[in-house]
Amino acid sequence: MPTYDPEPFRIKVVEPIKLISPDKRRTAIANAGYNVFTLRAEDIFIDLLTDSGTGAMSHHQWAALMEGDESYAGARSYFELKKAVEDIFGFKHFVPTHQGRAAENIIAAVLVKHGNHIPSNMHFDTTDANIRARGGRPVNLVIEEAFDPANPHPFKGNMDIEKLQAFIEQTGPQNIPMGMITITNNAGGGQPVSMENIKAVATLYHSYGIPFFIDAARYAENAYFIKLREPGYANHTPIEIAREMFSCADGFCMSAKKDAIVNIGGLLALNDDVTFQRISNELILREGFVSYGGLAGRDLSAMAVGLYEGLDEDYLAYRLNQTAYLAGLIREQGIGLIEPPGGHAIYVDAGSLLPHIPHAEFPGQVLAVEMYLEGGIRTCEIGSVMFAHPHPDTGEIIYPKLELVRLAIPRRVYTQSHLSYVAETLGKIAQRAKKLKGYRFTYAPELLRHFTARFEPI
Repeated sequence: MPTYDPEPFRIKVVEPIKLISPDKRRTAIANAGYNVFTLRAEDIFIDLLTDSGTGAMSHHQWAALMEGDESYAGARSYFELKKAVEDIFGFKHFVPTHQGRAAENIIAAVLVKHGNHIPSNMHFDTTDANIRARGGRPVNLVIEEAFDPANPHPFKGNMDIEKLQAFIEQTGPQNIPMGMITITNNAGGGQPVSMENIKAVATLYHSYGIPFFIDAARYAENAYFIKLREPGYANHTPIEIAREMFSCADGFCMSAKKDAIVNIGGLLALNDDVTFQRISNELILREGFVSYGGLAGRDLSAMAVGLYEGLDEDYLAYRLNQTAYLAGLIREQGIGLIEPPGGHAIYVDAGSLLPHIPHAEFPGQVLAVEMYLEGGIRTCEIGSVMFAHPHPDTGEIIYPKLELVRLAIPRRVYTQSHLSYVAETLGKIAQRAKKLKGYRFTYAPELLRHFTARFEPI
């Protein structure tokens, strides 16, 4: 039986959860248009939809909330956050935003023009959508090992350097206003990127004069994976590794709702003075003044504390071990997943579990719905609902290579028994997988359709 070391904290406040009856779950999911995003949270037993903003804050963060300075401009809370950002990330300029997609929207508004291409290892949903909304084309150039769920490569989030160079040469650097990389690689299974790869990507971008931005939502987990897996880093602390990673880049955008362990907040930082002025103007128009960026002062203070807590080695060891524990339980059920397990989530291979359901009938959505019907568990489809899109030139539907369901584990929230229940639920579904059928859209918006789409069973 898999296990992991005891949690490096004790529980001080609890929130009741309730498993409603199977009949009520069937009614709830039907009323939600078979989209787990539109379920009422009170009808969820274990919520693994996302690890974004769903973590439990520490007593230090709650204390910081109480001491937050709510001044509109120049608040003490802003300067607390500024000190933490400069210490950890080392950039000349930064602005807070209300969350990561706001930072993505601002950088896209400032840098991306119609017809531009933005390469990355793999863009996640809101990054992809913000680029497309400006007429740009997001391009994914992750290594091929990322598309083999069973491949044990320790850094399956790495960019394919040869593909990146060929792409830049073919597209022309003048058509690439920025290059990106996502750490860890959320769309590809929460897989880390090596320091060697980050440096190689930075060198290549810079050789063509392309600014390099990191999507840094799970930077602390990525730093810890480097410590565990990359030669030469075993004796480095996560904060030392983080500083080295960001020293390679020209800027970063980040949802602080992940590795800063807050319920709301984001960051956008860079070194270029001219671009920063344009970003500040856009921020004031869309989010708020540069010293609060759409957040209350209390949120800035909690983020300043959480940035350091997310880098704590004891916490990171627990975080990765908890994910590995759930992965071990799922393996025992004979169910395929992205290996090795990432830091923030398990990615179940819905395509291999439901091979009789084609891309167009959304096998990941089928499994997500069944997880709720069987056990009251909410998860997230990472497949054709989220990422299939028409080719911008031909209109042909392009489907992702992997059909996944992400079990995102909120930080400091669930126990071993909760995770055991999740694995048992998956096992029950696997026993009747051949009988499951697909879904079709009854409504879907053009961008980010997984949030509000509605379905019906086929």
